[in-house]
Amino acid sequence: MFREYVEQLVKYKKKFLIIGSINAISYKDVFKLIKENRIWLGASIHSGDREFGVPDHYPLNAAGFRVDSAGRKFIRVKGVRWLTNLDYDERHEEMVLFNEYSPAKYPSYDNYDAIEVSKTADIPIDYDGAMGVPVTFLDKYNPDQFEILGITDRDNNSGLKTKTYTLEDVKNPGDLNRRGVIRIGRTYKPTYARLLIRRKT
Repeated sequence: MFREYVEQLVKYKKKFLIIGSINAISYKDVFKLIKENRIWLGASIHSGDREFGVPDHYPLNAAGFRVDSAGRKFIRVKGVRWLTNLDYDERHEEMVLFNEYSPAKYPSYDNYDAIEVSKTADIPIDYDGAMGVPVTFLDKYNPDQFEILGITDRDNNSGLKTKTYTLEDVKNPGDLNRRGVIRIGRTYKPTYARLLIRRKT
């Protein structure tokens, strides 16, 4: 129900701060709102998992759980983030960039007009083209410094896709078509889902 809940909050122009899975940002409807800078990730949760108290009747079948000395139940949930449309100062802090671009360090995708940046901290300071970065980039995203162009986990929503794989290329082209792909010789290496971004100049 997460998608429907976010849609309802936006439709009725509500200010909100909710907790959801980091994977929610790749949902088509949620990502569209992030790309349009109408919602974003909130402060304070940037990695790891979080613990939540649950009712007495709640089954303890999560990967991580505990019961405290008073008999209260808690579960641990991995990969959660705040999702909000409330602005805050840290969101506008400029990310310090210091790496210099080189084709050896930043290979181009075989199927997108963009380069692969495997860690947010490695975004080059001197590259003005499109870049594929991990979705956790949103923890550091400053809309005054970067523009979000799309995501490799979707169809060609960025306009940067240059190739669609077929059975003539590989046995299971669907896996490659859902990701940015690095080609090494005759080997295709898909990346995890990547946000496609560009530095604002």
